[in-house]
Order: sequence, then C-alpha cells, then structure tokens
Amino acid sequence: MKKYIFALLFLLPLTLFANLSVAVTYPYIGALTKAIGADKVDTVVLAKGNWDPHFIVPRPSLIAKVRDADALIMNGGQLEIGWLPPLIERASNPKIATTAKTFLDLSRHVELLQKPTSVDRSGGDVHPEGNPHFHLDPNNILILAGTIKEFLISIDSQNSAVYEKNYAQFSDMWNKKLNTWKSKMADKNALKVVQYHNVMAYFNHAYGLTSIATIEPLPGIPPSSKHTMELIELIKKESPCCILHDVYHDTKTAEFISEKSGIKVVIMPHDVGALDTIEDLVSLFDYLTSAIK
Repeated sequence: MKKYIFALLFLLPLTLFANLSVAVTYPYIGALTKAIGADKVDTVVLAKGNWDPHFIVPRPSLIAKVRDADALIMNGGQLEIGWLPPLIERASNPKIATTAKTFLDLSRHVELLQKPTSVDRSGGDVHPEGNPHFHLDPNNILILAGTIKEFLISIDSQNSAVYEKNYAQFSDMWNKKLNTWKSKMADKNALKVVQYHNVMAYFNHAYGLTSIATIEPLPGIPPSSKHTMELIELIKKESPCCILHDVYHDTKTAEFISEKSGIKVVIMPHDVGALDTIEDLVSLFDYLTSAIK
C-alpha cells in the first residue's frame, strides 16, 4: 500500500503540470498555436503544408494523433468537411467533439468572403459558408492569434499569463510586418490576376488585386479545352499581370496558357511548408508579397 501511495504522489505533479496536447488541422494553425502556447502546449499538426487542404486522406496515423488530444483546432468553413469528421468519429475522443469546450472552429471568428447565394452541383465544389482560405489575409492572422489565445486560456487558465505574454509579443512583431508588407504591395493595388483555384481571394482582397478568372471553370472542376481557349482570349483582352498558381495542382494548363498569352505563372504557397523555404508564417507572407513583380 505504501508503495502504491508513493507512486501516486510521484505521478501527481506530472499530471498537474503536463502540457496540453492540441491537435490542429493545418500547419498555419500549428504555427499560431506554437507561438501562443510555446512550451505549455504540445502541438500536433495533422496535414502537411504542400497537401491540397481540401482533400486529406483520413489515415489511421491521423486517427492516432487525435485519439489522445486534449483539444482540437480546425480551420472551418467546411474546408475539412471531407476528412475531419471521419477522424473525429473513429478517434472516439470526447475532447475533440464539435460540441466540446476543447474544440475550436476558427472560421466562426472571421468574416468570410464570397458567400454563395445558392449552392448546388451545377456550381462545382462551392463552400456554402464562403471562401475558407481566410488565413491568407495577413490582417486575419492577428484575429486568429487572439482567438487561439482566448481558447487556450479558457481550457488552461493556470497558464493564462503565459498565453497573454506570448500573444502580446506576437502581436507586436506581426503589426510591424503588416506595415512592411503593406508598403511592398502598395504599387500592386488594382492589378489584375488569374488564378488556378480561388485560393488567394483573401490575399487579393487585402492588397487590392483583382482576380478576373480561374483556370478551373468551376471550383474543383478540371479545366476543359474550351474553357482554356476562352481564358486565353480573355487574358489577351484584359492584360492581367500573371497567373497565381497553388503548389498542389499540376501547372501544365497554366504553362500552356502562359505560352499562348505571354503572361507568367507565379507559384503562390498557401501554407507553412507548402515550399521548402516557407518555414513559418513570416516567411510565407514575405514570399507572397515578393512574388508578384
């Protein structure tokens, strides 16, 4: 009995001071959670930055990652609709249930653009709540960081001072970077662009870029020959600067359009890790604000 009591006393401090294990769906959320949580939070990122965020395979390895999580933070806006619900169901972890206080949907805390007035199959793979790529407006990053700070405090109040301090430091740094990026993009206002998929909607909105068309005829629908030729004619008429292309779709059609129209293809990473050089959120937006020349 004495040995049993001693063992409990030995393990008790480890339980009291154990880090929170927070699973997050995408690397940018992981970067924010690490910035605010620091050494008080163990962050588990489910998807990789160079994956198509719409289509993640709910592998058994991902189920294992969420099974023991103390909390879950998702992007929301139905970006994870095809893969996260199966993970939550199979993990059987009440802490990551959508109704739990340890579950956070970031899309509920920002204003979503491009909300469709109606949704049906004829419109392609439309997100009914609006465009879910809101983290690509760098101004939203501060909102998301503040949301994560409040979330961590709500489930781990004993470390609230740490989270407040880390957020203040992040906010100060980020505001300085926002001014830098605003200056870099000042001469890009009203610039016309083409995209493959409308991933950069929030980035374009933040800096006044106008997307005149997408290589996809409809969201999630591969480009047809007819649409491609029509797009080439539109480009010749409207004279956009470039094609903004994500890292996870094949660039073959974009390169063909570039060859026929004379505009360049610019690779635009959407997340931390989307390219080898994108190691954090600062390098992501440093790259994005330098890519369009």
